[in-house]
Amino acid sequence: MNKHALKLTDNQMRDFIINGYVKVQTDFPPSFHQNIFEQLDAMFEQTGNLGNNVLPLIPEMQEIFDHPVVHGAMQGLLGSDYVMHPHRYCHFNQQGSEGQNFHKDTYEGDEQIRRHRCRWTMAFYYPQDVIEDMGPTAVLPGSQYYETGESAHEQPDLSLCGEAGTVTIVHYDLWHRATPNRSDKKRYMLKFLFSRLDEPQTPTWQSDAPDWHTASNGDVSEHPELWESLWDWYYGKQNGAANGVPHTEVDTLIRNLGRDNERDRLNAAYRLGKVGAAAVPTLKQALHGTSDAIRNYAGYALSLTGGPAVPTLIDALQTTDDAVRATAAFALADMGKTAEEAMPALTRAAQDPDEWVRRHATEGLGLIGQQVTDEIDLSETVQVLTDRLGDDYHWVRDNAARALAKLGTRAEPAIPTLIAHLEDENRYVRFHAALALKQIKTSEAQDALFNHLFTSRWCELTTRGTPY
Repeated sequence: MNKHALKLTDNQMRDFIINGYVKVQTDFPPSFHQNIFEQLDAMFEQTGNLGNNVLPLIPEMQEIFDHPVVHGAMQGLLGSDYVMHPHRYCHFNQQGSEGQNFHKDTYEGDEQIRRHRCRWTMAFYYPQDVIEDMGPTAVLPGSQYYETGESAHEQPDLSLCGEAGTVTIVHYDLWHRATPNRSDKKRYMLKFLFSRLDEPQTPTWQSDAPDWHTASNGDVSEHPELWESLWDWYYGKQNGAANGVPHTEVDTLIRNLGRDNERDRLNAAYRLGKVGAAAVPTLKQALHGTSDAIRNYAGYALSLTGGPAVPTLIDALQTTDDAVRATAAFALADMGKTAEEAMPALTRAAQDPDEWVRRHATEGLGLIGQQVTDEIDLSETVQVLTDRLGDDYHWVRDNAARALAKLGTRAEPAIPTLIAHLEDENRYVRFHAALALKQIKTSEAQDALFNHLFTSRWCELTTRGTPY
C-alpha cells in the first residue's frame, strides 16, 4: 500500500543539510497522544522500559510514522525506500533530573562510521506538550559534521519544544542531549531510527531549485563546498561532477588539513575534493601519512574527487597499513556508482584480516553494488558477503546482511545462510537478515521470512494477568 506523503520543500531540505534537523507536526487529536502517554505510564509501572519492544507494546505509534507529514519528510531525507530500524527507545526524563551532556549516539557498537551523507536518521516524538522547563531534547544545529565536542559546542544549543504530536527528524550524527527537567511533570520522548536503502538518483522532495546556490538565496555559507556536495548527492550527481577549484590552491589546502580547527579542516577537505585530478598525488601522500586525522580528511577529499581518485584508492587497499586500507574502503564506499571499477578490490577487502577494513568494504559493496548494471557479475561479491555473515564481529555481520538487502534479487544465493542468521546472537543482524530476505522477493525467501515472523511474534496482550 502506498502511503500518502506531504513532501519537504527545497528550503526545508536546505535547512536540514545545514542544521541537521527538521521539525514536523502531526494532526492527530490530543486524545491519541494522551492514550500513548498513559500506556507509557503503565509500561514503566508494570514492566519498566521495554526498549525495542515499545512499538509492539503500543502499536498505535506506527500511525505517527505513517502520517503524511512524517512519511513525506522521511522520504525526502532517506529516499522512497527507507526502512524503520528495530532499535527504538522511550527516553523518560523525570521531574528534577539534571539532564545529559551533549553527545552523538553510537551505531550499536559500531562507533567509527560517521558519514556526512545522511543514510541514517533519528525521529524524536513527544506524546505530550513539552515546554522549556520540562527537559526537552536539545540539539546543537549544524554539529552533525563535527567529531569533537569542542567544535560542536561552538554551535548555539536549541531546545526542541513542541506540542503533543511533534516529531523532529535529525541526522543521526547530530549532537544532542536531554536538558534538565525543572518542572513537576514527567517527560517522555520516543526515539526511533530509520535508514536509507537506495542511494539517491533523483530528488524525493518537492524540488524546484537543482542548483544549491539558487536554493541558498545567497546566504553566507560556513561550509560552502560541504553543503553543496550534499545537495548534489541528494540530486543523484556522481562524485567528481562539480570539480573546478584551481589547482594552485592545493598546497595551501593540504596545510589546512592539519590545522587544529576542525571547521577549517572540513572546508579544506571539501575544497580539495573539487580540485579534480591535479590534487590526487598530494592527497595520496596525505592518505599514506602518519596523521590519522589528516588521513581521514584526505579520504573525504579523494572520495569527492570521484573517478580520478579511484585507482589511487584501489591501490591503497593493498598497503600493509591497516588504517590506510580502512580509510580507502571508507572513501570508495561513499563514491557510489563512480567507484564501480573498485568492486573486485572491495570484494577482496571484505576478506581482509583487519575488522575495520572488512566493515567498510562490506558497506561499500552494498552502496556501490546496488547501482551497477545487471551485465556485471556479482556472484563472487554475493558469496563473500554471505561468508561475512559468519564474521566474528557482529557489526561486520550486520553490514553484510544490510549489503545483501541492498543488492535485492541478486542476493538470492545467500538465502540459506540468511535464514540461518534469523537466529543470529545479535538482534540487529537478525533484523537485517530478515530485511534481506524481504528484498530478495522470491517465494523461498518470502516463505522463510513469514515462517520466522509468525514464530517469533510477540503478543502485547499477553501478560501474567492475561496469559490466554
